[in-house]
Amino acid sequence: MNYLTLDKLSKYYGEKLLFEDITISINEGQRVALVARNGTGKSTLLKIIMGTEVPDSGEVRINKNIVVGYLDQNPYLNDETTVIETVFYSDNPILKEIRNYEYCLEMHDRKSTAETQEALQSAMQKLDQLDAWDYEVKIRQILSQLEIRNFDQKVRLLSGGQRKRVAMAAILVQSPQLLILDEPTNHLDLEMIEWLESYIAKQNISLLVVTHDRYFLDRVTNEIIELDQGKLHRYKGNYSYFLEKKAEREFIEGQELEKTRKRYKKELEWIRRSPQARGTKAKARITSFHETKKKAFVKRDDSEVRFRIQTPRIGGKIIEMFNLYKAYDDLKILDDFTYIFKRYDRVGVVGKNGVGKTTFLEILTGQMKADRGNFVIGQTVEFGYYTQAGMQLKEDKRVLEVVRDIADGLPLGGGKWLSAEELLNNFLFPYPMHRNYVSTLSGGEKRRLYLLTILMSNPNFLILDEPTNDLDIMTLNVLEEFLEEFKGCLVIVSHDRYFMDRLVDHIFVLEGEGKTRDFPGNYTDYRNWKLAQKREKQAEVKEAKKTVTKAPREKKKLSFNEKREFEQLEKDIELLEAEKKQLDDQMAAGGPYEELQKLSERMGIVMKELDEKGDRWLELSEFA
Repeated sequence: MNYLTLDKLSKYYGEKLLFEDITISINEGQRVALVARNGTGKSTLLKIIMGTEVPDSGEVRINKNIVVGYLDQNPYLNDETTVIETVFYSDNPILKEIRNYEYCLEMHDRKSTAETQEALQSAMQKLDQLDAWDYEVKIRQILSQLEIRNFDQKVRLLSGGQRKRVAMAAILVQSPQLLILDEPTNHLDLEMIEWLESYIAKQNISLLVVTHDRYFLDRVTNEIIELDQGKLHRYKGNYSYFLEKKAEREFIEGQELEKTRKRYKKELEWIRRSPQARGTKAKARITSFHETKKKAFVKRDDSEVRFRIQTPRIGGKIIEMFNLYKAYDDLKILDDFTYIFKRYDRVGVVGKNGVGKTTFLEILTGQMKADRGNFVIGQTVEFGYYTQAGMQLKEDKRVLEVVRDIADGLPLGGGKWLSAEELLNNFLFPYPMHRNYVSTLSGGEKRRLYLLTILMSNPNFLILDEPTNDLDIMTLNVLEEFLEEFKGCLVIVSHDRYFMDRLVDHIFVLEGEGKTRDFPGNYTDYRNWKLAQKREKQAEVKEAKKTVTKAPREKKKLSFNEKREFEQLEKDIELLEAEKKQLDDQMAAGGPYEELQKLSERMGIVMKELDEKGDRWLELSEFA
């Protein structure tokens, strides 16, 4: 069944072409990611789909028999409504009754009276009539996972992250068949992102998503559409497959462009020799010449961010923190925290929203003082602090002026110099954009310009607070390459797990109640360790229950058949482990969507058999 069709859409932004004659069709079961550079029209395309912007030409068709959920990058919420009114804002009669039930339940919890008891009983009867209890349980799970609890709070009192979660909940509770998401992982902490991945994977939802989160792309999409130079390119497979096929496409296009330019030169010589040609053949050749000329002068934007900046020397004493304590009323941020930074330290900072990551960074830079403890900053430390709240670019300034306000250029080492103009050009701001006003830039372009102003200060201690928000994947890749070569200390707060994994050597985990764990390894290492800890605890609980409930075994050894079964299980498990590794390698290599789907299905079967045979092997091994 077709859910969405975009038919020959075109859109200009002033004189700038965003896209031209693009056609997209999304059917039931498809999970599509839209990938493009900043400023090429990703968010504009989603707004056209939802009818909040109008295309210059073309048509959008949405199946009227389905529920569509749309999450804007910066969702609009009515500040004067409460959380419960926002989450359950819908004409769906079941949602209306669930909203009424949740409200009655909260009133009864606050003050149990005959009146609140009667209202709650009435609400429960209506849910019985609608057979809506399973639906209500599902909604409670969504609200719980997104940590939405204070239903009476006004929307205007919510933080940016809380607003994003409320907007997400308002969409998911409607159980949409088609979900359209614009940067859904922004402002969500890592655990919520992983929950969202799991939720989407388990639901029967078709998806169109714009995101820079490469792990999210791999885990929830099965097709990638790239918007490049105003045209669409479609890839059926995961993100790794997309990168491989994109490189192949660009190589072929480069060869074809070179051939076209050679043909143009030959045709140009003929035109100059035969300007008076009037024959039918000659006229057709002249027409062909103009088409060739148009193709030959196509300009590909293959620019990349390239930095090899000489970082100021950093001394032996960098930052030393001893027994720091910081709290807001009953909320502890740090409790007896001690750490001495070393040269070229690369640290990630993770923790749930609200545990104090930003406060920790402000203490680190000296912008905020700890309540007690000793804190020393070395004399050679030069901070560069990229923060979400710090982006205050003047809209009436030109792009070049913004950069020159910081510096005219940067030293590259060996007496060489990189001018502000060259720096902008290398950071994906071509020379024609230098005179543009900041007000004309897209959200991602403004983020990129702000990041550039931080780097222009040439720091040797770089702190990045959510630097990946609104940056496209291409910019992220080259930014990561720069940061890998950065000769200074690096501290990163980010919900982008791929970004974190690539750049940090260890992690400060803010666990709450002032507790901070210094974990050796990147985020995936930490996540795997947590899962292993969880499994160990579950196994201990399971074993404890067995010890309490089961009678003492009289069995001393395996029977003949059980011994044969035990031996066969060892062989089966070995074969399944080998097949699992082979499937992992095949999926990592990428390939057509249909093949990847078959590999994924087989992986599920293999994992299930491994679990079952492993449990039986453990059971028999007690007597082997």
